[in-house]
Amino acid sequence: MSASQDDLKRTCLYDLHQELGAKMVPFAGYEMPVQYPLGVMKEHLHTRSHAGLFDVSHMGQVILRGENPALSLERIMPQSIVPLAEGRQRYGMFTNEDGGILDDLMIANRGDHLFLVVNAGCKDADIAHMRANLTDCEIEVIEDRALLALQGPAAETALGRLVPSAVDMKFMDVAVTDSDFGELWLSRSGYTGEDGYEISVPVAQADAFARALLAMDEVEPIGLGARDSLRLEAGLCLYGNDIDTTTTPVEAALEWSIQKARRTGGEREGGFPGDARILSQLENGADRRRVGLLPEGRAPMRAGTQLYASAEADTPIGQVTSGAFGPSIERPMSMGYVTTDHAEIGTRLFGDVRGKRQPVTVADTPFRPATVKR
Repeated sequence: MSASQDDLKRTCLYDLHQELGAKMVPFAGYEMPVQYPLGVMKEHLHTRSHAGLFDVSHMGQVILRGENPALSLERIMPQSIVPLAEGRQRYGMFTNEDGGILDDLMIANRGDHLFLVVNAGCKDADIAHMRANLTDCEIEVIEDRALLALQGPAAETALGRLVPSAVDMKFMDVAVTDSDFGELWLSRSGYTGEDGYEISVPVAQADAFARALLAMDEVEPIGLGARDSLRLEAGLCLYGNDIDTTTTPVEAALEWSIQKARRTGGEREGGFPGDARILSQLENGADRRRVGLLPEGRAPMRAGTQLYASAEADTPIGQVTSGAFGPSIERPMSMGYVTTDHAEIGTRLFGDVRGKRQPVTVADTPFRPATVKR
């Protein structure tokens, strides 16, 4: 085993993944299951038709307490957190002084504190960033809880057998509830475009909880391979691929996440890192834009593929950031950045695939409509 493999962390469900026959790969500093014997294609389709169980325990779970933690948090993110109702959560992002995205995350209002879920590859930097900038808050990093995602049209039925109150939750609701598996922290959300839940469970009970769900006919274990194709069909960004410190929320087509209160003329206008650039782009637009892309033929255009305005053009006008075959839409799909004058839906571009120019069309996202419970 190489030194780099020795350094990889494992989630508390590692032994269960091994028992289930998972193929493990390095991801965000962890050994994670990329697929199970069912295979990526069938795992993807099972999640769309029934329910899939994902181990997302590598992600960071953080509690923020203070006199007004929501107002404090607005100092480092462009989203409006102050009016977020108790029992609800919101998508947001940390930005840098250039308006680039340090990470994207979920923020939940749980009454006397906020609960944050951050990306695995960014969590150490995120926690350091919060400690440096939120000195008026107490920041508690949760180490004794696993995180599972149960996604798909049968997720409500499956989780409802163990946690009856989960059935009454709506999309982006959060709740804390007692169960046979200890105190569960629930959110009705996920990253597949499907109805479903993310469930924080005590580490000591995580294996038993996962097994209880997997014992149900509707539920199969799902790895990172299908998680990627599911989120791409849903038009959702993967941090480090589609968004990073060089992309602003406006370039990334995520300006919907910046509420009116934080924009120019809003009651809490600006005051976050990169506000001058982001507010200017909100008013005037950006030079480039994240778009959906539908390649012709059956071969996906993968990340890194250069995009051109014509088959003969010498200078690229953009680049693919994510690409895969979409099992539900039965065709390849990609996302990437193009100059704004090439971002209109229906625009025909060309991707350089192994030295050959292949046609691709700018398309709306999501590639498959979301089916969350409103």
